[in-house]
Amino acid sequence: MIVLRMTRHGAKKRPFYHIVVADRRFPRDGRYIEAVGTYNPMLPKDDPKRVSLKEDLVKEWIKKGAQPSERVARILHAAGLGPEVKWRESPKKSAPRTKTQERLKAAAGGDKAPAADAAPAEAPKA
Repeated sequence: MIVLRMTRHGAKKRPFYHIVVADRRFPRDGRYIEAVGTYNPMLPKDDPKRVSLKEDLVKEWIKKGAQPSERVARILHAAGLGPEVKWRESPKKSAPRTKTQERLKAAAGGDKAPAADAAPAEAPKA
């Protein structure tokens, strides 16, 4: 499968990325088919040099079936070359488990949990 993704270049703590067309099996910074742009996250968002794309090549590869990564898809949408991408701010893994969510919901709503907390157990008669 062919993908549009970024390869990292630049010095330590000074990232610079090339946007490339590569086979999914190739390593991130390894072999690629063609370079179609660059991305420099160190520049301000309104700087025209932050993202540069060869639009005709990008359109051609997308037409051939190349799938962009999430970040590249956002860059393409901003450049008007692709659809809007739904972006998850936090992964599902970090969400609390189901029972914890139910407990938090019950505590926030003020209503008590069913049977267990509703009626206290009777004290044994002596």
